Amino acid sequence: MVRQIAAHYTLIGNNLERNIVVGVDDSRRIVSIKRVESLDTMAGVEFYSGILIPGMVNLHCHLELSYLHGKIEEHSGFGGFARAIGAIRNNFTEAERLHAASVADSTMWEEGIEAVLDIANDELIMEVKGRSHIDYTTLFELFGLGCTSIESHKAMAEKRISSDITPHSTYSLQDQVFRDAVAANNSTISLHLLESSDEIELYNNSGSLAEWYRRMEWRCDFLHYGSPVRRVVESIDNKRHVVLVHGCKASDEDLRVLNNHFTNGYTWAICPESNRYISDSKPPIELFKAHGVNIALGTDSLASARSLSLVDNMRLIEGVSLVEMLQWATINGAKALGKEQSIGEIAIGKRPGLVIIEGADLQSLSLTPESRSRRII
Repeated sequence: MVRQIAAHYTLIGNNLERNIVVGVDDSRRIVSIKRVESLDTMAGVEFYSGILIPGMVNLHCHLELSYLHGKIEEHSGFGGFARAIGAIRNNFTEAERLHAASVADSTMWEEGIEAVLDIANDELIMEVKGRSHIDYTTLFELFGLGCTSIESHKAMAEKRISSDITPHSTYSLQDQVFRDAVAANNSTISLHLLESSDEIELYNNSGSLAEWYRRMEWRCDFLHYGSPVRRVVESIDNKRHVVLVHGCKASDEDLRVLNNHFTNGYTWAICPESNRYISDSKPPIELFKAHGVNIALGTDSLASARSLSLVDNMRLIEGVSLVEMLQWATINGAKALGKEQSIGEIAIGKRPGLVIIEGADLQSLSLTPESRSRRII
């Protein structure tokens, strides 16, 4: 049986087009895309009010932190947020953590998330992801200046399909373990980068992060790189597949260095809601665009966001057309995961899922406070 699906507008390639009917078979495969003179003349078409798009890709998520929803005060700053996570994350039972992850996973699916690049620190919620309809890629991240070996994380990843290891950031791992994690990764490296000024100032032995490390008597053996970006390009081969996350404090020079280094391209995963929640900062989208880098969307975790909705994140972005943001939320994320042959766009032969965005302004083609996404297929 083939379902015929239509809406006011449909995302086809890099355009929002009218009078499109999409045929989808029982295996969720798109078998036809028809342009018709009038939808009113076609029998058996399911018509939805809004904008029809393929299933979306959340390129940066920490599903395991869903139990911290609403537990950390907004605008606590980068250092305050990190300290709060450490202080409260052990105050919850396994049952509470599993339930929260399961609810968040179900919500993402219903809101139209097709695939997720998920960052994990342990294996507790792996069974939640294993049962999910969502296509998860899990990266077990190495974190902590006291971490001296990749072996435990590598063992977790080797037990699971679609799993690997990755460094957390340029400020949270000593040099050898950072390099070991990069070398052991066989897929995508995902790295928090240039999220805050503290991260940059650390390389000058100044700022609140450096102050915290001194107070804890933690010493860094990587400050000789001089900056987070120099550490990245001197530690990661230029042909590697890399997702860089946040980038709120990226400069023109940072992007020039990264562009010159990564010959196969790389992706910035921006998380506007998390940046707002933690420090009321914004990713430098115009700068990213000026340098021609690939942009995709993530949500970060419910510890630092009110929701895991990509529509909520898009609503915070200014000066960018809806069609461009929808590409960030779909095909750009799929390409970053190497899954563009099967998901990320409405194209014959693919199985991207279908999602309707309701409540948009269909005259200006923009999101409103009432805009929501809902899965159809």
